[in-house]
Amino acid sequence: MGRVVKVLKLDSRSGRRHADRARALVAGGAGFLGSHLCQRLLADGYEVIALDNFHTGKRCNLAGMARDASFTCIKHDIVDELPADFAVDEIYNLACPASPPHYQADPIHTFKTSVLGSINLLELARRRNAKIFQASTSEVYGDPLVHPQPEGYFGNVNTHGPRSCYDEGKRSAETLFFDYSRTYGIDVRIARIFNTYGPRMRPDDGRVVSNFIVQALRGKDITVYGSGTQTRSFCFVDDLIEGFVRLMNVPLALQHPVNLGNPVEFTIMELAELVVDYTNSRSRIVHRPLPVDDPRQRKPDIAFARQYLGWEPKVTLNEGLARTAAYFEALLGNGRPLAAKRSSRLSLREATAP
Repeated sequence: MGRVVKVLKLDSRSGRRHADRARALVAGGAGFLGSHLCQRLLADGYEVIALDNFHTGKRCNLAGMARDASFTCIKHDIVDELPADFAVDEIYNLACPASPPHYQADPIHTFKTSVLGSINLLELARRRNAKIFQASTSEVYGDPLVHPQPEGYFGNVNTHGPRSCYDEGKRSAETLFFDYSRTYGIDVRIARIFNTYGPRMRPDDGRVVSNFIVQALRGKDITVYGSGTQTRSFCFVDDLIEGFVRLMNVPLALQHPVNLGNPVEFTIMELAELVVDYTNSRSRIVHRPLPVDDPRQRKPDIAFARQYLGWEPKVTLNEGLARTAAYFEALLGNGRPLAAKRSSRLSLREATAP
């Protein structure tokens, strides 16, 4: 049984500094990415406060940090204001549902989280003269007409579709961050995240990697929406967190967002076939209608991150899928070991990546 994570209520006392070290606030700290970031920051010597409303974040994601005296977990929704005397040096804003079933469940609150939540965190950064990081998304590019997508591309986004609460919310947050930077001189850092996967994903989050693995492990049909020829680029969580830390620590604040993702592109059908191989599943691959505004292509141009952050993904899809499938195998309790397979097609694709 995992350790119990003590969750505090937010008040002035919970914001007081207890350790003589840099203090980082991670909004959305109990989520998939947030919990990995908290773990990394603790390893780097920070005092860390995880802030989460637990709508999609899970306490179990933080269990490994429960006994660390430098870690605090506070239940709070960033749509609500933070105490004026809350003491922090760095702020990471990861507080927004990122999978379609979750952000579409309450689209108005999703939009409020991106806009009102960003304002509250930016105001905190202004009061404390703290650096602040925004987790934006490749969804700001919409269904792109430019491929791969560079940071200078303005996108092709539907402003009133079922995905707009997330896509437009994140675009609005970027605007707020740069307006606060220009108006108040706040040091802001913005990462546009492309498809990321790994341990601590929720089995019900509706994202393609977790969907396929869970369906395969349960012996259910693997659901491919549309023809399966649409493409995605999959970045393992460890690589993405390294990108976050490098972006936050680069000496000079950048005046534009930075793409963080894996530039190796796969079709959805290729991913489905690989998952079947890794899980030894007898699941069938079936097709369903494509959701509204689902992008046809998604691949980051990471030339800027390579040059200025010295960053690029290291974990291959081969290795990342094995680690993610093993996590879900343990989570679902299937009780049988996964076979370690390697697709020669996959190896060739990754070996020849730019």
